Order: sequence, then C-alpha cells, then structure tokens
Amino acid sequence: MRTGIFFGSTTGVTEDVCKKVAKLLDADVFEASEIDKVDDYDFLIFATSTWGMGDLQDSWLDAIDSLKNKNLSNKKVALIGVGDQMGFGDTFVNGMGTIYDVVSELGCNLVGRTSTDGYDHSDSTAVRDGEFVGLAIDENNQSDLTDERIAKWVESVK
Repeated sequence: MRTGIFFGSTTGVTEDVCKKVAKLLDADVFEASEIDKVDDYDFLIFATSTWGMGDLQDSWLDAIDSLKNKNLSNKKVALIGVGDQMGFGDTFVNGMGTIYDVVSELGCNLVGRTSTDGYDHSDSTAVRDGEFVGLAIDENNQSDLTDERIAKWVESVK
C-alpha cells in the first residue's frame, strides 16, 4: 500500500511530525500545494497546524479547494492536527476538523481517531463523538508525549 502524507506547516513543527510518521510508515511526504499527487496513493494522511482563531494553515487554503474535487473512494485517509491547547484551548487543532469536514464527504475510509484523554483544551471542531478525528499533537505544551503518541497512532492506522 503506497502512503502519501500531505502537510501544511508554517513554523516547521507539522512538517517534523509528518517526517516522523513517514519514517514509521515508509511514506512519501509532500507539501499541501502538491495535493494533486493524492491520486498516486492508496493511503493518504493530511496534516495541518491551526492558526489564528481556529483557521486552517495557509498552505491548505488552495489545496483544500482542489481536494474537494477529488474522488477518494477506495482510499484510506487519516488526519494529523498540530496545535497549542494552552494558548488556544478553545480552537485546539480546529484545522484538522476543517479537513475532516471536507474528506468525510469524499467517500474515503477514515481511520486514526484518537482519545481526548491527556489533553487540556476547552473546545475543538476536531472532536467528534468524544474523540479526535485524527492524531492531535501539542509540541508547545506536551512535546514529551509526541513520539509516544505518534508510535501508538501509527500502529493503529497500519
């Protein structure tokens, strides 16, 4: 199964997380601007940080429109959200929620939900039915948990 990871990263944190995931999954990594390459992969991972008051990371602004026109049926899709739960606890990883809203309508098999246990945020559009819709990472406040969270999540999506 060919795996492609597509990310938007302003400060490099999301990119670093994606490279760690890619190493464990033997995946190819692309910036969100290369979203047209999704057709070449069976398993897709979309990763973003959240900016401002819960906004999608800038690299995804055009990419998300292109993604809306893709047929993802018969593809496995997982999501990664990077955010700051202490500084932006009411919009923590909302960017991941925005991508979820798009891909959930495209006929894919969404995998990789994770528990909200161990996080300290007040609200997130990336929480559905009591779980995050993907892997939530907070390098600002919980960097000591990142590698463990990535490893556990990768095992669950394999």
